[in-house]
Amino acid sequence: MQVELPSPQHFRVNRKHLEEVSSVARQRKRILVTGGAGFLGSHLCEKLIRAEQEVLCVDNFYTGSKVNLAGLLQSPHFELMRHDVTFPLYVEVDEIYNLACPASPIHYQYDPVQTTKTSVHGSINMLGLAKRVKAKILQASTSEVYGDPEMHPQEETYWGRVNPIGPRSCYDEGKRCAETLFFDYRRQHNLSIKVARIFNTYGPRMQANDGRVVSNFIVQALTGRPITIYGDGRQTRSFCYVDDLIDGLIRLMNSGDEITGPINLGNPVEFTMMELAETVIELTGSKSGVEFKALPTDDPRQRQPDIGQARNALGWSPSVQLREGLGKTIAYFDNLLRVQGNGAAL
Repeated sequence: MQVELPSPQHFRVNRKHLEEVSSVARQRKRILVTGGAGFLGSHLCEKLIRAEQEVLCVDNFYTGSKVNLAGLLQSPHFELMRHDVTFPLYVEVDEIYNLACPASPIHYQYDPVQTTKTSVHGSINMLGLAKRVKAKILQASTSEVYGDPEMHPQEETYWGRVNPIGPRSCYDEGKRCAETLFFDYRRQHNLSIKVARIFNTYGPRMQANDGRVVSNFIVQALTGRPITIYGDGRQTRSFCYVDDLIDGLIRLMNSGDEITGPINLGNPVEFTMMELAETVIELTGSKSGVEFKALPTDDPRQRQPDIGQARNALGWSPSVQLREGLGKTIAYFDNLLRVQGNGAAL
């Protein structure tokens, strides 16, 4: 039997195709996102996939959910792994976004020892991984490192005013120690690091029962319950919409090695809790009243970022105004409540 061999032109065409495919694959970075099934992590994974990167999402699902990743699970460039960062991880990656840690008081105070371990042991394990594979690594730190601040607005040079033995300190001090580890790895091992201090962020995929002020107010307003304000309502926060925050994280990661941070990422426009409650009631058309309760221990009275460094070094500043962002977040929770029976399960 005579076998007809492919023509030389056939081989040339296919070789060209393979070279093109190989070139595209080489251009994709393999990026690890710890805590990638959570509120911020899932939005970050989505944006990285849209940017045609390879994403390995790692989460222990303590506060994260596969539902947040529903739109990514079929992507050939997305991989999901159940793993707790307090244990070592052995993978090959180019960049690491270390977002793993519960961020709301209800969740991080439930098991404070594990919260501290997640920040400290988790950072050690991820930094060790970055050192082994020579990856660039970004730490999602927090404005909580400033504690109840005496400087207003807060600049990155401010060392903070944190109670080291209070009920919030498992989170505050865990993140402060993580920053210490990142800069020690930079000094001792010349690791390429980035540290972002994230201020209050809100948007779709926040958990309805996580105790954070935006989700609390919206769910209470949509279900006709009183809006719970802790304190007298004059304490302030600055709220950044999630899309803006994710853009800031990616800009920081993609900046030059000389830019390490810490860099504040947040919206510098400050609102009182009473102003936020009134805006949520207006946008939802709710009949909810306001109920005042005692301020929790060590709850900061003021929180507003100075974002001069982010503007100058990253060309970043938030663009989504509070009313616009709240509208999108309200629509998300309204749909969630309808699916779950008007909040009966929340």
